[in-house]
Amino acid sequence: MKHFAPRVLALAIASSFAFNAAHAAPAPARAENAYLSEADAMARSSRVSNVDYVLDFTLTGKETFAGTTTVTFDLKDTDSALTIDLNKATVKSVTINGKQVTPTYNNWFITLPADTLAKGKNTVTIAYERLHSTNGEGLHRMVDPVDGKVYTYSHFEPAAAHQMFAVFDQPDLKATYTVTVNAPSDWHVVTTTRESNIADAGSVNPGGKRWTFPKTKKLSPYNFSLHAGPYQVWEDKSGKYPMRLFARQSVAKQVTPSDWFRYTKSGLEFFDNYFGIPYQFEKYDQLLVPDFLYGAMENAAAITFAEGGFLYKSEMTPAQKSRLAEVIMHEMAHQWFGDLVTMKWWNGLWLNESFASFMATLATAEATEFKDAWQSFYQQDKQGAYIQDQKVSTHPIEVPVPSSANAFDNIDAITYSKGASTLKQLRHMLGEEVFRKGVHNYLVKYSWQNAKLEDFIGSLGQAAGRDLSKWTQDWLYQAGVNTITANYSCKAGKINAFSLQQTAASRELPTLREQRVQVAAFKRVNGKLVLDKNVPITYAGAKTNVPGMVGAACPDLVYPNYQDWGFVKVNLDQRSFETARTTLAGVEDPLLRAMLWQALWDGVRDAKLPLNEFIKVALANAPQEKDYTLLGDVLGKVAASKGYINSMGIDNAWSKQTARQLEDMAWQGVVANKGNDAFQRSWFGLYSGLASSPEALARLAGMLDGQGTEGLKIGQDQRWSIITRLNRYNYQGAANLLAAEQERDKSDTGQGAALAATVVRPDPAVKAEWLDKVEDLQTKLPFSRLRTAMGAMYPSEQKKLDEMTAERRLAKLPAIDKAAGPVFMRTYAGTMIPASCTPASVARLTKAANTMKDLSAGTRRSLLDTLQEDQRCVAIKQALTAPKS
Repeated sequence: MKHFAPRVLALAIASSFAFNAAHAAPAPARAENAYLSEADAMARSSRVSNVDYVLDFTLTGKETFAGTTTVTFDLKDTDSALTIDLNKATVKSVTINGKQVTPTYNNWFITLPADTLAKGKNTVTIAYERLHSTNGEGLHRMVDPVDGKVYTYSHFEPAAAHQMFAVFDQPDLKATYTVTVNAPSDWHVVTTTRESNIADAGSVNPGGKRWTFPKTKKLSPYNFSLHAGPYQVWEDKSGKYPMRLFARQSVAKQVTPSDWFRYTKSGLEFFDNYFGIPYQFEKYDQLLVPDFLYGAMENAAAITFAEGGFLYKSEMTPAQKSRLAEVIMHEMAHQWFGDLVTMKWWNGLWLNESFASFMATLATAEATEFKDAWQSFYQQDKQGAYIQDQKVSTHPIEVPVPSSANAFDNIDAITYSKGASTLKQLRHMLGEEVFRKGVHNYLVKYSWQNAKLEDFIGSLGQAAGRDLSKWTQDWLYQAGVNTITANYSCKAGKINAFSLQQTAASRELPTLREQRVQVAAFKRVNGKLVLDKNVPITYAGAKTNVPGMVGAACPDLVYPNYQDWGFVKVNLDQRSFETARTTLAGVEDPLLRAMLWQALWDGVRDAKLPLNEFIKVALANAPQEKDYTLLGDVLGKVAASKGYINSMGIDNAWSKQTARQLEDMAWQGVVANKGNDAFQRSWFGLYSGLASSPEALARLAGMLDGQGTEGLKIGQDQRWSIITRLNRYNYQGAANLLAAEQERDKSDTGQGAALAATVVRPDPAVKAEWLDKVEDLQTKLPFSRLRTAMGAMYPSEQKKLDEMTAERRLAKLPAIDKAAGPVFMRTYAGTMIPASCTPASVARLTKAANTMKDLSAGTRRSLLDTLQEDQRCVAIKQALTAPKS
């Protein structure tokens, strides 16, 4: 928010500030907790500069590691003490400017007394030991259950570097890092730079090796990383930059290095050319790591990827390869936008992620075989953003972040996908080359520095020669998604008036925005929908006339965001809506077809189109879908439809008939696509996710023995999906099948799958056992296992089991929220808050929302979102025109 004061008052304020600064009292002491406030961070970075770390680690593979941080920095003043972050370590010694001092340490940060510091250059050395993390942050340690080998990797975003070493853990204190590591002799050690020497460790680590790495370029702490273990290594030097890929030895057979190197090489060439700045790090390493909290992380020159998202025990499908390419590109874009130029504080994290999401889709579409990447973006990323932006918990793209504890409170589909969508439509508005020039200028100007939103927008505005302040205010500082409707009339078969009507999200979110879209009119010709007229137009305000449409043939369908330029919800006029319902198979453009499917699904979610009517459309049209990318989206909507029926608890002739029709459609899809592996696996994925009748479950069980597979390859991934489904519905002998499969697959992923298949069983004793484990915040179980259990605990059809502990879980929510950290609560609040699609459940959640006002921001948002989705489910049930009981 900006306040504009008269010049005289402004001068008075400035003079007062100058006087107070010259006679300032020492800064208030930092709050004694695990987090860093923005105020404390800005106070620290105003005093500290020119930071350099020399880091020495001793890794043995055991549960603890030892480290020494020697940090050199310039200090502006010695008016007050200085803190350096170090989480839950055993501090052995602290030396400040050559003098050993007694550590002042509270388990979160060390306080360096003012009288030990010097104005100008300071050197602080801190020796410590610490437990490895097991929750995916800091320096995580994992023991491979297959061969007992130990693997470690680091993860620091948003502010977890201090879980590995003593550091000024904030993004605007960029530094250089010089690293040495003592490690077992069979380990590889990976960090930002390539090792300059590997020697025997000697007495420090008998039998081990000592790895020495040269100094890095300037990086924010969260962009630095260190990974070590007996990883399998693949190398490729065919491109401009040497590439390496790392994975655990026990999963090496699941890795397809050729895919990784092909996409990486293409991406590096694309980004070098697009940004006009060569890749700034000498090598490009990528590591597949276990128990990872997120999809991937853009550590400079040493990017980590979640095994669970990118390793498969069957050949990758085109959809899986497309996702791999897109995520490789996303993390690669960060090497420029995030690592080279970094936000000053965590409120700028959205811009990092939005820009990387936008650039990843652009690069995937232009530098890989996945030319329909923008269609995938529309179907997946953008729909997630639309859903998030219509929730009661929606928020602006740019929001304040008062503390590192809040850094991920608003990291969601708005941060990633709405932000990326706004950049996409801004590119259309400014022009592609103007946009690229603005990005280039920004990266050049702020290389190796920190920047703010206004710096980025300023570079784009300067390149375009226009003021983007109103665009910034409307799009980045105001929440909510607008809706556009085409209003038109026809006379003598021709359009005689045409306008776009824009409406705001709500009375509370009244912003109307400017953006450029394409308005397209279609005619039905011989059962096909044919484009008759397409008019690009920039609209703003409540009404925008579209003169270019006047005189065109009266259309059967109008789509006012053709080819998906804009970020806006489309409300089809009645004639267009009916055309969409009846002519889906006659739409040849897959992106338009995806948009019309989405319009119908929006009708369901808004309780305007009865769910049973949507299912009729799906039964008639889904089997005809021949676009692979769109098929996945359509089948996802079919599965969601069945999920709604389960949640509603409808158990009557209609629900049973519908379940059987959907099962039959899915199985016919498997049979009809015999020989087409990608399509067949998509249909089988739907079938295994819908099967609930005795006949369907028996068919799945038979497929485990090779019966009736219709040529489908039943690999380990498919076997686990079948066994999980059989256990979910308590199929006879399912528990024995589970036990046998555990013996067959003893891998880490096998253990996780077995756990999911166990917890999902409709057994009150199993639920009680695992609920106790989840709620035991002192458990020694790896967090990855708890996440799996929470995700499998209460599937939609197990309403009675869910209700058995619903009151207890809701009552415990404030206490668990207070005791657990944000990493735990992101999963717990997203899976364990009870909702059962009944008025009573809505009333229970409403009461909780009205009384639980002191929850952490993230948990309260989850509570409000759960309430809203429960209300939506009740409304969808009420809108049914099929029997409800």
